[in-house]
Amino acid sequence: MTERLRVAVLAGGPSAEHEVSLQSAQAVLDALPRDRYEPIAVIIDRQGRWPVELRREPVDVVFPVLHGPFGEDGVVQGHLETLGLPYVGCGVLASAVAMDKVAMRRAFLAEDIPVTPHVWFTEHEWRTTTDPWGLVKPLDWPMYVKPANMGSSIGISRVTSMAELRAGVDAALAHDRVVVVEQGVSARELICGVLGGYDAPEVSVPGELIVPGEWLDYEAKYLSPAEIATIPAVLPERVAGEVRELSLRAFRAIGGYGLSRVDFLYEEGTGRLYVGEINTMPGFTARSVYARAWAASGVPYGELLRRLIDLALVRSGS
Repeated sequence: MTERLRVAVLAGGPSAEHEVSLQSAQAVLDALPRDRYEPIAVIIDRQGRWPVELRREPVDVVFPVLHGPFGEDGVVQGHLETLGLPYVGCGVLASAVAMDKVAMRRAFLAEDIPVTPHVWFTEHEWRTTTDPWGLVKPLDWPMYVKPANMGSSIGISRVTSMAELRAGVDAALAHDRVVVVEQGVSARELICGVLGGYDAPEVSVPGELIVPGEWLDYEAKYLSPAEIATIPAVLPERVAGEVRELSLRAFRAIGGYGLSRVDFLYEEGTGRLYVGEINTMPGFTARSVYARAWAASGVPYGELLRRLIDLALVRSGS
């Protein structure tokens, strides 16, 4: 019998997405084939404390199922690099760029990848301005206010007035010192999964998020029993092809490796596609749209995990 690979599955952490991370990690732990892998759960607490010190022995590879700051922004990736441990997913730079909504948009615009009109400002600029409207005047109502570094729809508000804008900025500043305000558009929300290394990554079939209200918030994503996506999405062939092509371009723009989920806004009336963001560690819960998109593309969950672990070992030369 071939010796099993010891896989440390990192979960939890100090970000606001602690609970989502635990759900994702449990799904990974449950699905790793025991004849091939020996999973080791490593639960980081809300203060960032690790239960064990990771090192090459007794761990062969790390699967960091961590979402948001600390886990998805290059911090834990840098730590694993210093330990010389192979790990699943994007590296330090790609993780940091994708997590920061300002840096991400700069990378996309440099590669002519379409994004919605937006502005950004620091907490200091917001607190000291005498003209808050002046910070967002290039945009029209409605707008979406977001912390620059956060995921899972945490800290995001849809605003249609100055009073709502002030409240939305305060909510975003509870999570970050930089705020991004995006132009709201009437559009369908699409997703596409990317899987692979630096050379010839693959893309999944596109999916469509089912938005129960004006936007898909944290409760709808993780707490509601309602269906959250149609996979594959019902799209014209041209649009589906453009989604897949833009997903690859977005992945390459940040220097992605391993996996990412690319989110889109599709304006049916104009035919325009906007890349909303790229997530370097999308949810891995049982309801994960990333995993479901790959299942619909012929890569079941267990095979998806195997390919991600293999990619981690290839990058490290193991």
